[in-house]
Amino acid sequence: MEISHKDKEYMISSASVSHSEHYSCKGRKDSFSSTEWSDAITVTVSQPPEPVLTVSPSWLSPGDSVTLSCEVEHPSAGWRFYWYKTVPKPPDNSYINELLPGSTNGTEQDSYIVHGPTHTAGYVCRAGRGDPVFYTDYSKPKIVWSGDVHSAVTLTVSPDRLQHFTSDSVSLSCEGNSTEWRVGRSDGGYLRYCDYLMRNTRYTCDITSSQQSDAVYWCESGSGEFSNAVNITKQNADIILVSPVHPVTEAHSVTLGCKLRRGEFLSNVLFYQNDKLIQNDTRGKMNISAVSKTDEGFYKCKYSGKQSPQSWLSVMVSRPDSSSSPLLVIVGLVCGFALIILLLLLCHYRRSNGQSSLKAPIRMKLRSILLPTLKKNPSTLHIPRSSLKTSLKRRDVMNQWRALFTLMSRYNQLKMPI
Repeated sequence: MEISHKDKEYMISSASVSHSEHYSCKGRKDSFSSTEWSDAITVTVSQPPEPVLTVSPSWLSPGDSVTLSCEVEHPSAGWRFYWYKTVPKPPDNSYINELLPGSTNGTEQDSYIVHGPTHTAGYVCRAGRGDPVFYTDYSKPKIVWSGDVHSAVTLTVSPDRLQHFTSDSVSLSCEGNSTEWRVGRSDGGYLRYCDYLMRNTRYTCDITSSQQSDAVYWCESGSGEFSNAVNITKQNADIILVSPVHPVTEAHSVTLGCKLRRGEFLSNVLFYQNDKLIQNDTRGKMNISAVSKTDEGFYKCKYSGKQSPQSWLSVMVSRPDSSSSPLLVIVGLVCGFALIILLLLLCHYRRSNGQSSLKAPIRMKLRSILLPTLKKNPSTLHIPRSSLKTSLKRRDVMNQWRALFTLMSRYNQLKMPI
């Protein structure tokens, strides 16, 4: 393809893969004379590399920090790494990427730690180098899952269990304050969405496939929030374990069961936790009356030589009722102030009462003891012991002198003129 251009330079303003060609040039003076073609050069335009993001851990436990790692296909010096949180936008099945703190200018390290996340969240990364900066593509989103049901968006499952038969129809519902929803699914690292968006406050997605599957499901709201995540399996098995979808709060009760494909619950069932037999009797269900962290683990059941798949039972640490906390703080402050005021009033009462009862006797005793001596010789203080005994009625001389010094101290405090 020949391109006519008046200048000696030809610029491709926005190169793409389609511009990968052999290029040569020649000069033309007029329609009848021109130079020979130059030697050809080959221009190759490659797609920007796409980094690979990994997250650890992929499922959150309370207090966990998440480590993000960003890997460029052909690593070399000079790359800086940019870290983003993905915010879902259900109307067009897309995400908006928001820079994480400290990532505006990129980091030299190819890893980034997110401290203490509590809810399900998505992350992406990209790398850049040079001036002006050449950026890679964004990585594919990676979701860090949380079973936390205290978020503003909640995913519920019907029937309320983790394991289902391939013949079962399972309904997933998104609940919360948003008016737009989509249900996400992650199966083997691929992110997909359940059918089309419905604009109401309750969106239901039915899993009707008869194929065996093991996938994580969650809700995304129009306001950019993720719900709790649930790992649902559809099993081509004869029996399944019946266990709750959401984490069980400490000190609450939970019941596990074992169900046949034809529908009924079983008796004489063996229950296992982390492959250790924990119940072997005629009961068909296992009840834990007050769940604790030691009850967390993988559970399965056995019946007549047949064994269910195992599922994880998550135990959540109980949280204080946030609605009652402000009330308790207010009550505590009011009681504290009331106690302080009461103590101040009591001190004031005792002080005023004490001064009124002691002021006159102290003044009279000091006048009778000190005044004559001070008038004779103000520079000296001589008090006869007999007078001290008579006036203060003490049992011994030392106590009399102590009493006198105490009276003098109180006299000074009263600032009585002599």
